Amino acid sequence: MGKPLDGVRVVDLSQLTSGPLGTMVLAEQGADVVKVEPPGLGDIFRLSAFTRGGFSALVLNHNRGKRGICIDTATPAGRALVVELMQGADVVVQNFRPGVVDRLGFGYDDIKAVNPSVVYVSISGYGPTGPYAHRPVVDPIIQALTGIVARQQSEAIPLPDLVRNIIVDKATALTVAQSICAALFHRERTGEGNHLVIPMLDVGTYFFWPDGMMDHTLIGEGVIPGPRIADTYQLTQCADGQLIYYAPTNDMRLALYRQLGHPELCDDPRFNETAGLIQGDHLQIVGAILVEEFEKRTVEEILTGFVEAGIPVAPILEPEQVWEDEQIIHNGTLVTWEHPQAGVLRQPRHPVRFASGDTPVPESVPGLGEHTDEILGELGRTTEQIAQLRAGGVVV
Repeated sequence: MGKPLDGVRVVDLSQLTSGPLGTMVLAEQGADVVKVEPPGLGDIFRLSAFTRGGFSALVLNHNRGKRGICIDTATPAGRALVVELMQGADVVVQNFRPGVVDRLGFGYDDIKAVNPSVVYVSISGYGPTGPYAHRPVVDPIIQALTGIVARQQSEAIPLPDLVRNIIVDKATALTVAQSICAALFHRERTGEGNHLVIPMLDVGTYFFWPDGMMDHTLIGEGVIPGPRIADTYQLTQCADGQLIYYAPTNDMRLALYRQLGHPELCDDPRFNETAGLIQGDHLQIVGAILVEEFEKRTVEEILTGFVEAGIPVAPILEPEQVWEDEQIIHNGTLVTWEHPQAGVLRQPRHPVRFASGDTPVPESVPGLGEHTDEILGELGRTTEQIAQLRAGGVVV
């Protein structure tokens, strides 16, 4: 059986993460994604660390399953080629700064005029208008503006910190993929194209809000306070290392008390119900008792007892231990394959299993302009015409 997005053509002019990761999801689900890059550097991620055979890890992790064409949009002929590609596309994705694609002649209005049913995606840091619209932006800037950084702290280290991965970029990429599928579904029913405007600022706020801003959701008087979810997260120190556990229900909390040798806490109204725990200094009292008990036990003792008792718990794995985890192995979460230039790679497969068809990892990532001739041939260019375009620096 085919993949869900077989037959969908995507033209991807985006770079870095917010667009390329989103279009990679589409490629893994069957879409034909044509990655358009400028000559010279190409996607900026081609210059990042951890490289082999001319391919960086970041390019390999954002561009599986795509085909690549290299076009110089500084030339009129190059811009015309981009418009021609978009004219035959179901989906167009770009993350230039606001206004740039319009000046180049392939903004939404330009492409809608020649392809009325196109789903055109415009990703930006702040949105197309407003006081910040033309500022440059990277992921940690959005983390700072959405409250994410301010809330990355604990009692042990009461200073804010970044989430040390590009969390908003990746959330934006998944939003891009989901919204494209929604727009394609809408088009299937109505025939209408769409312009999807996706600001990273809005995605970061939306992504962080459900739990990160739970204490700022209800406005006005009469709000019953309590701990935020984040307030209950912590690393737990055992006799020989650290682990993470979380006991969100009363039943789990009572099982925790028993596992740590304090069954009497199960009958104490200060500690056996949430209503009692959040009053006065009850959390601090029981917390001190539990800390002392954890420090008497090894990580393995806690893991064994908590798993048997049904309490969520996990060791803190080093990156090198992740692919050795028995559930990761069982799920087939990570796969290895060999790229002809970059060599053997380890990567996660697409996380969704469709009953209607498999979504194996596409074992390909395009080099800069690797499929230029092939794609131009599909546009009807002859070998001689392609040679002329190359000689004129229009394509690489």
